[in-house]
Amino acid sequence: MRIFGIDPGLDRTGWAVLEKNGAAPAVLAASGLIHTPGKLPLEKRLAVIFDELSLQISALAPDEAAIEEVFFSKRADTQANTTHARGVILLACEKCGLPIYHYNPRTIKKTVSGNGSADKKQMQRMVQITLKLASVPQPDDVADAMAAALCHLRLAPVAKAIAKAREKASC
Repeated sequence: MRIFGIDPGLDRTGWAVLEKNGAAPAVLAASGLIHTPGKLPLEKRLAVIFDELSLQISALAPDEAAIEEVFFSKRADTQANTTHARGVILLACEKCGLPIYHYNPRTIKKTVSGNGSADKKQMQRMVQITLKLASVPQPDDVADAMAAALCHLRLAPVAKAIAKAREKASC
């Protein structure tokens, strides 16, 4: 199973593809950062994110996408920009036929580190340890995308089993 993890942002969108075969631990297949220059108009920045993600999805052929939900901050402009970016990310996944799973930041932190309030450094270190990386993943946007994918790899089998049991019970 290949999971496309995404940490949305207008300025920096982190992405990572993790792969897991059976019970084997997840391994990093690819990762990257989409940076959009602040001097570009909003619509051009969104187009860059859409085009780059669509290209990566087509090239890497993931099975599912795990995307971090928008964290509500005190800065309305930052939140609005992240929401715009997340919208085009969802559109890119949908247009590429990729099933999308949404995880809030606290769930991702709790699933990956055991602490729903883990800071960036703790998360980067846990991702490094879990994926057996030689160094801490940088920048933190990419580490966050890896964490979203790890969260999905851990939680999706349970969620799918529950959904299947509910479906069976309703027949």
